Amino acid sequence: MAEAYMCQTCGDRFEVPASVRDKFPGWTPRQCMTCRTKSPLKSSAAGRSGFGRRASAKGADPTSVTREENLPVAEILARYTAGPTSGVFTDGSCAGNPGPGGWGAVRVKVGEILAQLHGNEPQTTNNRMELAAMIAGLELITPEEVCDVYTDSQLVVNTLTKWAAGWEARGWQRKEGEVKNLELVQRAYYLTADRPNVKIKWIKAHDGSRWNEYADSLSTAYLREQL
Repeated sequence: MAEAYMCQTCGDRFEVPASVRDKFPGWTPRQCMTCRTKSPLKSSAAGRSGFGRRASAKGADPTSVTREENLPVAEILARYTAGPTSGVFTDGSCAGNPGPGGWGAVRVKVGEILAQLHGNEPQTTNNRMELAAMIAGLELITPEEVCDVYTDSQLVVNTLTKWAAGWEARGWQRKEGEVKNLELVQRAYYLTADRPNVKIKWIKAHDGSRWNEYADSLSTAYLREQL
């Protein structure tokens, strides 16, 4: 029996037959075939099937779309040095999808932390946490400021820079039906509209970018005793 999923790149629904899913235990499909041939989603350096990530954090579900490592922020700072050194970095995670999840946002200027926020929910989805992280990150910026905001979710980038304006014009409806996580999409979109000098940018996940890794660590803090 085929099961339906939502593509995290284009937002369309697609089906994966049970015969395919059975070949990859613990796999959470995240892209339709069309988008898979065009661009990669957020990924880690190893241990991937090509469609989703395994979680190795203590107590995490093996079908999680969170990262494979679950490092405290101090270790992130000691381990990683690459990537942009200024801006707001946001990330969300979910151990199960749906399942318990968290979000994190950090603002830095020339490598110095100006502010950071993180939180979690007991039952949520990865997309909701990515949007919650983006909202928190945007709220760290005043309307008149010039700032880059980074996320490794292509779905969030496309939602805010390509799709949301059209959904708003249609009364917050997609051509294919309802807008998922509408209240979060609207909040993030209006925050973006109020900050005309902000640029929403995609950053590749888990490629050694210090502050993207840091935001990821904030998003998984709920799984650890140490921030």
